[in-house]
Amino acid sequence: MNFSDAKNEILNLLSRVNSKDLPSLIDWMKNSDEVDDGLVDNQKVILKSISEDIRTCLPLEAVLSSESLAIQKTQQKPQPTIHVDAFLYDEETVDALCEEGKMSRNYCLNCGSHRTAPLEFISHSFSVLELKFLFQHVLPDLTGCLVVDVGSRLGAVLYGGYLYSSAARLVGVEISAEFVRLQNMAVEKYGFSDRIQVIHGDISTQDSLIQNADVLIMNNVFEYFLQPTDQIKAWHFIVQNFRKKGALLVTVPSIQEALSLLQGAFNLSQWVEEVPLDYSVYLGKDSDADALKEIHLYRVL
Repeated sequence: MNFSDAKNEILNLLSRVNSKDLPSLIDWMKNSDEVDDGLVDNQKVILKSISEDIRTCLPLEAVLSSESLAIQKTQQKPQPTIHVDAFLYDEETVDALCEEGKMSRNYCLNCGSHRTAPLEFISHSFSVLELKFLFQHVLPDLTGCLVVDVGSRLGAVLYGGYLYSSAARLVGVEISAEFVRLQNMAVEKYGFSDRIQVIHGDISTQDSLIQNADVLIMNNVFEYFLQPTDQIKAWHFIVQNFRKKGALLVTVPSIQEALSLLQGAFNLSQWVEEVPLDYSVYLGKDSDADALKEIHLYRVL
């Protein structure tokens, strides 16, 4: 059933509902967990299973001790900030951990007082809902395409692309041997090796891969992990090699924001154009509209 037919069916149903019960029915449709449960798909169930597997292998904040720069930059934020990986911890899981006292959404303004303020959460991974949005509403049909995730970390983009798209190949490039090990563990356990490959290395050594990519995905990939001069070098590498006409670039945050604090000269208008996105799609009541708006799509000119 297409959208138009479904809309007519719903309107027909609503016209036959007793007028005094109509407000209750509409409220149920907007707020009921039963409706959201109907939107759960097998792909989401598999992704949540993968996240549970990986969660047991990492500390709560899912940041390795070797990621000293990321830890330092997080601590330097003007508002107290912690890393809560969105792939590993959805809102329901965060709530459960808060109830158990293992995590908090707030920090104390004056130690010993009841004055508290919300902590800032940052994630270096897409949530399951963001992955669904990315592959079902942002990107077109990926049949026959090569998708490359720069700094694939836990592999969320690779798993999401495998389950929610028909991409021919999904390649993650990750510099951390520990994260590569975790990704390969998941790829092997869930039988994804026919389309997923994880490369242990620096993206700047992968010029051929970038040149052949149809889709390049970059989620908070340089800001927290490289010094400004190295960020500029990395961006120059991307701009010089990701040149296939019509290829698509996904970034979080926007390229403009990512480059705003750097002093490198990049003529974006001659490289890519931004593609407008519809962020109003309904993914469930737990979806984060602000997080979706951080996702930007560009097309190589």
